[in-house]
Amino acid sequence: MSRPKFELADIFRRYGDAYRQAHGTKLSRDQWRVMNAIEACRTAELGGHLEHCDRCEYQRNAYNSCRDRHCPKCQSLAREKWLDDRRAELLPTEYFHVVFTLPEEIAALALQNKRVVYNLLFRATAETLRIIAADPKHLGADIGFMAILHTWGQNLQHHPHLHCIVPGGGLSFDQERWVNCRPGFFLPVRVLSRLFRRLFLEGLQQAFDAGELQFFSKLEPLQDPLKFTRYLAPLRGAEWVVYSKPPFGGPEQVLTYLGRYTHRVAISNHRLVSADEDHVSFRWKDYRCGNKHKVMKLDTNEFTRRFLMHVLPHGFQRIRHFGFFGNPVRKQRLALCRRLLDISEPPDLQIKPIDYRDRYEKLTGKSLRECPCCEKGEMATIATWLRPPRRRYLNSS
Repeated sequence: MSRPKFELADIFRRYGDAYRQAHGTKLSRDQWRVMNAIEACRTAELGGHLEHCDRCEYQRNAYNSCRDRHCPKCQSLAREKWLDDRRAELLPTEYFHVVFTLPEEIAALALQNKRVVYNLLFRATAETLRIIAADPKHLGADIGFMAILHTWGQNLQHHPHLHCIVPGGGLSFDQERWVNCRPGFFLPVRVLSRLFRRLFLEGLQQAFDAGELQFFSKLEPLQDPLKFTRYLAPLRGAEWVVYSKPPFGGPEQVLTYLGRYTHRVAISNHRLVSADEDHVSFRWKDYRCGNKHKVMKLDTNEFTRRFLMHVLPHGFQRIRHFGFFGNPVRKQRLALCRRLLDISEPPDLQIKPIDYRDRYEKLTGKSLRECPCCEKGEMATIATWLRPPRRRYLNSS
């Protein structure tokens, strides 16, 4: 893929100061931190090293990346490493993609209570899938799955939803056999939707009663218990969006698909078309118009605001594993699944870690070791430098 003409970092470097001056008091500490990281990514501000060709004396600076999960430039290698780690965990079964979406009214609450509401989204989703799958009328098994949080739509508006990747089957409760789902069908989405709605609203009410929710601006009246109850009332009878996509063709297709979701950020650099002091234009897919590709033009400040809506609280886990994929039991339960499916154990993965240059070459086809000047020599590090003291923006709020 060719290098993008515009990058999010360029927009922040050129127009970020003006945005901070105009809206700095409304930014969270996490949003300040993300802006700083993206601006500094792969610049001298983060330090780096000097490389030298052993054949033609060519030299180049290589600057460190910020490694922030919201940065479009830092996700490709992280995604490939994550996928390599997951490869041995896949089972030879059908896999399903189930999506749980929050209504707009709840999304508005989530913007002001990200950690509480997003954690509740994970919890209600996991309980829903495991309860319905355990019901003998549906599957009658203990399942495992991974869930990935996305908070954006193609137009960068706030649209929180969970992508769940689920094997089409599970362990019997006596752990003596593998229970397959019906071919091409996992669980009924209407049943999932209604249980998800009930569990989520119950959890949200409990969070309100415990004083865990905050309300600002137009939502401030919801601090009153009666008004909060009235706000939620229409949602109790509405249909919540849960849908299941057709099964994947096989485990390798699952990995390819996961690569499009696990380390995605709100917008990639390749979607940016143009940027100046007044406007930013980017490509987007309009799902309501037959997936038609369009170009959206936003005020630069509005573009920045929309991007920063999707900054997650520091330390928040946006990829989580449940059931027999859960971290405490994963190794033992997957070994049991393979035995019941009569497949061999994967080879021992305790091998030498892959160098980032090898991973980069595998991903792009370009070598970071080969000298770009003479194409015969090998680049070697001859000096390193630490990041110098740099300006820090502090949120005064």
